[in-house]
This record gives sequence, structure tokens and C-alpha cells, in this order.
Amino acid sequence: MLCLRGFTVFFSFMVLLNVQSSHGSEIIGGNEVLPHSMSFMALLQSNKPICGGILINPSWVLTVAHCKNIKMVLLGVHSIKANEKKSRQVRKVKKSIPHPSYNAKDFVNDLMLLKLDKSVKQTKTVKYLKLGNTVRDPAAGSSCLVAGWGKTNNAVKNMSDVLMSVNVTVIDRVKCNSPDYYNRKPVITSGMICAGSDGKNHADSCQGDSGGPLLCSEGLIGVTSFGKKCGLIKKPGVYTFLSEKHINWIKKTMKKK
Repeated sequence: MLCLRGFTVFFSFMVLLNVQSSHGSEIIGGNEVLPHSMSFMALLQSNKPICGGILINPSWVLTVAHCKNIKMVLLGVHSIKANEKKSRQVRKVKKSIPHPSYNAKDFVNDLMLLKLDKSVKQTKTVKYLKLGNTVRDPAAGSSCLVAGWGKTNNAVKNMSDVLMSVNVTVIDRVKCNSPDYYNRKPVITSGMICAGSDGKNHADSCQGDSGGPLLCSEGLIGVTSFGKKCGLIKKPGVYTFLSEKHINWIKKTMKKK
């Protein structure tokens, strides 16, 4: 059964490629990141933490449309349970704006913008990640990075307490649609990116990582969307690709609202 990478009512998740890791437990096959080295990461919560997000502007967080009923955005978080009052900034969600063409059945255009009730202040632990005008579709075989507070294996019920990251390998869309992989159920479109195992490891994002970043050499390329279980070599994670159309929608929406 296909699963979204956010917890619908439970918990959440996943700068660049040289992010330092500290010694810790594994996202799937990854490591704990150096605290606050990914200062644009947002932890999104309804009644509990359920998804991740990316601070792309002092007043805006990018996530995925299937992460519903987000009430609060926590920034400057490393450990969910720790007392991090000095590093954290907490904001209420003033407005949730899913992509107008989001299709929940086929996972198409799985993107959402959250307008914060008050702009964040940039500090050592909270910084926004500015979007470029265009990004290049990453080539198959490219190594990218995902991060989040999601589950670290299929057996556990709860999210990771600390922020984790792992390098994943981009997989060709034709291969990802083949019978051995997703078999076009759903169709992996040009607006999606498959990325996971290099064929030997089990690197992947997992439940609770939805809305987190896929970071490649050019920066933010995609946003964690869905997968089948977690860490399966032939069922890699699928990410919403930040195509030129998607970036234009994001920028236009932020200007209007």
C-alpha cells in the first residue's frame, strides 16, 4: 500500500550536501544532523508534530498539500523533546494555500504554502532558504540529501526525536515507472522525482518526513511526498519536483497574499 510521508494525525521529519552529521541513530540509513545546521527546517504540528516544512521567506513555509490541519510551525528545532527555548521560534498558521491543481489520488502537485501569523527573525538557528528562479531536473545517479524527524524504520510507531538526514540517489523516471518499481501505480510524472537506494543501501525518507527538502547540488530541488513503506530498494521515495511552473506559482502566491 502506498503511503504519504506525513502522519495524518500522528507525528514529523527531513543544508546543503555538506551538512555535517553528528554520531547518532539513523531517517532510514542516515544520521543525526549537527544541531541547527539546517536552520531553514520547520516542524509542523496539528495537535502533535506531523510533518516537516522549509522556511523560504520570513513569513512563508513550503510543505506538501497532504499535510492537513497544520496549526503551528516550530522553527529552530533540533530535538522535539528538548527544552530549546533560546533557539526556537513558534508561529501560528494564518493561512494554508494548497496548490490549486493538487490531486490527492495521483499525488500530483503535492505542494502547499503556509503563511505565518508573524514574520520570523533570522538568527543563528533560524534562517530562510531562498528559492531560485529555476532548477534543473537532477540526472539519474545524482546524489541528493533528504532530512526530517520522520520514522527511522518501518517497525517504530513514532517519529525521531532529533533531526536526521541521509543521502539518496536519483532514479530515472522510466525505471521508476517500470514493473519492478512503481509499475505506473501511480504514474511518476515529470513533476516528480524518485530518489532512494543506490542499489546496495536502504537510504530513504519515511512517515513524518513529508514536506521536508530534497537538496541537490543546485539547492532545493524537491519536497518529500510519498513512497511504499520505507527503505525498500525498488520502492524509492517520491518527491514533488520544484519545476519552473511550481516555482512561479510559489512566488506569485507569496506576492498576492
